[in-house]
Amino acid sequence: MARQAELPMDVKKHLRELFKKLPYPVSVSVVLDQSRRDAVTETAREFIRLFRPLSDKITYEELDVTDRRVRTWGIHRAPALVFEPERYRIRYLGLPLGEEGRTFVEILLLVGTRQSGLGPQAKKVLDRLKDPRDVRVFVSATCPYCPQQAVNAVKAAVERPDLVSAEIVDIQFNPDLAEKYSAFSVPQTFAGETLIAQGAQPEELFMASLEKMEPQTIFIPESDAERVETDLVIVGGGPAGLTAGIYAVRSGLRTAVVERGTLGGQVATTPVVENYPGFARIAGKTLVDIMVAHAMEYVQIFPNEEVVDIALSPVMEVKTNRRAFQTRAVLLATGASYRRLGVPGESRLAGRGVSFCSTCDGPLYKGKKALVIGGGNSAVTEALHLHHIGVQTTLVHRRDRLRAQDHLIKALNDAGLPVLWNTEVKEIHGDKKVTHVVLLNNATNQTFTVPADAVFIAVGYVPETRLAQAVGAELTPEGYIRHDGFHRTTVPGIYCAGDVEGGYKQIVTAVGAGAGAAMTIFEDLSHPYWTKN
Repeated sequence: MARQAELPMDVKKHLRELFKKLPYPVSVSVVLDQSRRDAVTETAREFIRLFRPLSDKITYEELDVTDRRVRTWGIHRAPALVFEPERYRIRYLGLPLGEEGRTFVEILLLVGTRQSGLGPQAKKVLDRLKDPRDVRVFVSATCPYCPQQAVNAVKAAVERPDLVSAEIVDIQFNPDLAEKYSAFSVPQTFAGETLIAQGAQPEELFMASLEKMEPQTIFIPESDAERVETDLVIVGGGPAGLTAGIYAVRSGLRTAVVERGTLGGQVATTPVVENYPGFARIAGKTLVDIMVAHAMEYVQIFPNEEVVDIALSPVMEVKTNRRAFQTRAVLLATGASYRRLGVPGESRLAGRGVSFCSTCDGPLYKGKKALVIGGGNSAVTEALHLHHIGVQTTLVHRRDRLRAQDHLIKALNDAGLPVLWNTEVKEIHGDKKVTHVVLLNNATNQTFTVPADAVFIAVGYVPETRLAQAVGAELTPEGYIRHDGFHRTTVPGIYCAGDVEGGYKQIVTAVGAGAGAAMTIFEDLSHPYWTKN
């Protein structure tokens, strides 16, 4: 007899404590196709079995997809979860597995408290809504960014149940809906039939996008935003920023870490990290979770906040979309963003077959054809990951040899993945989604076309230097922040660490840079080098 799955003891204990504090009961209707006895139906029942004993305030009712109540909720597919339908319009199409387990728990807590938890700035935006909004967020179980966007939708539905409904759609359970909306990259958010966001957003930007019915890229807080006094503000919650936070607090500095996206940076979406000290092989998201848990023991972290301005005088001030920090120093650990190819079709088909993250989007292409563009460690890692989850993968590289490490090249050869050498992407074609790609053999100067359902781009990164340039910090000819070797930029009081300052693009070097920067900042604030004795 197969052994039933169980939640880890520490997780069960933590959830019991959370659910014990719920002031209101929560009803969860589990919609199944009871005529079927397939793996999906059994997985749904097993999932609910794991959570049922954790709280007597949360009740689970199993309903058939043909039930009259299910039809009145507008649900015509299974499995699905419906939360407190007499009060809210919140449903989950699919099962909240993997990363989406966080979404499930957050929904239970929000519905069970009947409080959205939105900050005052986001509430002000949502208060301006006059017309209904039916929000649909496409997610996947492997995407670490998706819970943030899904929870944004749920918060809106809890805050404004009169106007907002929230439907979370798992693309692996509902590929037909993903196809209908051309949602081939997650998270993607629609209000009705209108795309209002690609990617995860801070809650204020989400609400602004919901109000304006189009993607918003910046949110300026009103003048009554909260003010916080610190010694150091670290911009960026990747390995460099998190490590700097630990070492700064241990040195006695009042420190805040501000991160606009998912904590962990690029590591959070790296399928496998090899040979990080202490771990021969570990999933990137697991390593990030360990780092974040450690950092939270020391430093105050402000996730989902974007720095919109840094003022140097009369006092140094860092403004985010939610608050203002008065500080003595700023560490820019802003990392780097994905480099784009700059070819026709790349931007237009982003999220519709063009992707930069195999962890998030790869599972949708199982059994389909994908091209991975690049020849370094990231490209080979992405190609191997896609291959192992059942995607028909071809690597496309503009040179005649790979730049990846030998063990990755060996794994690529052992897997028998085809490589198109001396080949560049000229155009990406498709109407609502990618259908084929025009390639150029730069050795023969001949173009040819290959069919493809997806193009995963892994051609390096561009340092995130917007804030550095805004304060007048000099850049190197390669576009990184110029520093003195001890992480001091050319602007007194402004420091840098990690990928944004160049060097080796390795997690371990970013961690070392973060620790070194924190110690430099401590010494400088004790004895400011920019003042005369």
